[in-house]
Amino acid sequence: MEITNNTETLLENLDLKYKSINQKTETHLEGLLWSKPITYWDYIQTDVLLNLQTQRTNLPDEMVFILYHQINELLFKMILWEMDQIAHAEKLDTPFFTERLSRISRYFDMLTTSFDIMGDGMDVVQYTKFRNTLTPASGFQSAQYRLIEFASTDLINLIDHRYRKTIDRNTSLEHAFEFLYWQAAGKDHQTGEKSYLLLEFERKYKASFLSCMREYSEINLWQKFKQLPETDQANPELILAMRHYDHTVNISWVMGHLNAARKYIDSDQGSGEATGGSDWKKYMHPKYQRRIFFPELWSEEELKNWGEE
Repeated sequence: MEITNNTETLLENLDLKYKSINQKTETHLEGLLWSKPITYWDYIQTDVLLNLQTQRTNLPDEMVFILYHQINELLFKMILWEMDQIAHAEKLDTPFFTERLSRISRYFDMLTTSFDIMGDGMDVVQYTKFRNTLTPASGFQSAQYRLIEFASTDLINLIDHRYRKTIDRNTSLEHAFEFLYWQAAGKDHQTGEKSYLLLEFERKYKASFLSCMREYSEINLWQKFKQLPETDQANPELILAMRHYDHTVNISWVMGHLNAARKYIDSDQGSGEATGGSDWKKYMHPKYQRRIFFPELWSEEELKNWGEE
């Protein structure tokens, strides 16, 4: 190998890099002699990824169902990755915020349009058979989706709208947690008793949820938006991007999910009941949830008619 000026510069920079962490450059260079070249399948972990699907039945369309939800979870992880960059940016500027918000919105646009896979991509008869093996599991139990909500908006906007006047920033997170909008889907509306679905969900994730609620109280998307210069907060294009994200997550995505559920659960073949046992028609509809991330960016009329079909 010809030792050019560029090669010498690279070696000097490598030496500085390893000295900064008290490592011997020669050791790392020798390690390159024995390391294997990287391959696509090793880097992406293709074999591992393609072996994470375990069916509970022999019905072919159950594989579609599993893969679709795993893809959703991967996209949720991508969304949280971008949110984390916005939330923890030391010197947040408008271009960075806008670019990351655009990425997040594209991921949710993809999720929303993907409901055709669920709505048209499975045989209804097969679905009604394999779904009985899933009880009491439910998509309700997607922890990443709840983390996205906490990272998007002030906690008050995730409280069941019937109880918002009783909750403020002085309310303990433990108490507020009991009145998050999705709690209603796992409680008996008369006794308040929690279902097995909700109890198991909380057993697994409540501690991490409370931690996330605390962490993002001052660094969620809305709070970060309010930290931008006032002139940028008033920028029509940025406001449009914020509204697009809000509408996509809280209306388009929800209605896509609801309409897919209607096809299978409410079909002649379906039982009309969700696997988790919730009153899914009322719980899932955005006009009942009243979940709005950025209410300050919508008119009174828009807020009044939120989620109307």
